[in-house]
Amino acid sequence: MADTAPLLTVRDLSVTFPTPRGPVRAVDSLSFDVPHGRTLGIVGESGSGKSVTSLAVMGLHTGAEVTGSVVLDGRELVGLPDRELNRLRGRRMAMIFQDPLSSLHPYYTVGEQIAEHHRVHFGTRRAAARARAVEALAEVGIPEPKRRAGEYPHQFSGGMRQRVMIAMALVCEPDLLIADEPTTALDVTVQAQILDLLARLQEERRLSVVMITHDLGVVARVAHEVLVMYGGRAAEQAPVDTLFGAPAHPYTRGLLDSLPRLDDPDDVPLRAIPGSPPSLLAPAPGCAFAPRCARAAAGTPEERERCATERPALGGPEGHLAACHFAALPTSPTSPAHEGVAP
Repeated sequence: MADTAPLLTVRDLSVTFPTPRGPVRAVDSLSFDVPHGRTLGIVGESGSGKSVTSLAVMGLHTGAEVTGSVVLDGRELVGLPDRELNRLRGRRMAMIFQDPLSSLHPYYTVGEQIAEHHRVHFGTRRAAARARAVEALAEVGIPEPKRRAGEYPHQFSGGMRQRVMIAMALVCEPDLLIADEPTTALDVTVQAQILDLLARLQEERRLSVVMITHDLGVVARVAHEVLVMYGGRAAEQAPVDTLFGAPAHPYTRGLLDSLPRLDDPDDVPLRAIPGSPPSLLAPAPGCAFAPRCARAAAGTPEERERCATERPALGGPEGHLAACHFAALPTSPTSPAHEGVAP
């Protein structure tokens, strides 16, 4: 029987950056769980707080105020000294960054970089660490791993560099893997290969994964649970089938409706959410999505006033939460949003 107890528990996480124009709260009171062996997809527009959340979990923010609680397998990470965080990063939790070329050192071979990662955490000898690096490259599907371990990052294609990053992240066999837009710069075929690789490694190692992306197709393909973020806040959270089949928040519906559909005629224009994301320098007192929300605009004066002044709480039936005053009401007259989305 699978262990469903959370490996990662995040409660009321807020991340605030000081700026000359005032504080910017990039993440605002965010809570979620990631059980053992499951994938949480975090999705939203650029600037919604997805990557800031991942860096806060890893303890990689400098100069920011991080409050709330981040518990990894029973251990609180917020406020943990850097020395102790360094022991956990790589060994218990690891991260794949969006741009592998900038994450890999150009002056060292990929084998040296993976081996050094292993030596730091396990104190292995150089020869043993080098052999483990070759094994790690083979595990992520890089052909001729012994020879390619002696090559430099620029000698690898984009997809192969991403495989190197996955090998480096998993060489110490962490329990939690955070993947921040790992397929953004890759073509569709390579993207599918990387996602299949991550799914296979997760199943084999029973990894807990946080997949951060703006691509709903990626979420549909790999996630068990989905957290939709908007303006640094949680807009909706639900199992992937529930969210794609019956989205409760108008923002989630807008994201799904903006996807091209296989059954649309060629001359149908792409649908878009009108307006712009909210300013984090001067956040609205009410619902962050209200200025762009068709449901709010169509409401009574009292409903519009409530949306503009009262911040909705994240709530709803167990397993399907939405931060919307009218989440139980239909959000759009369109057909089910998940139709035409390839999982």
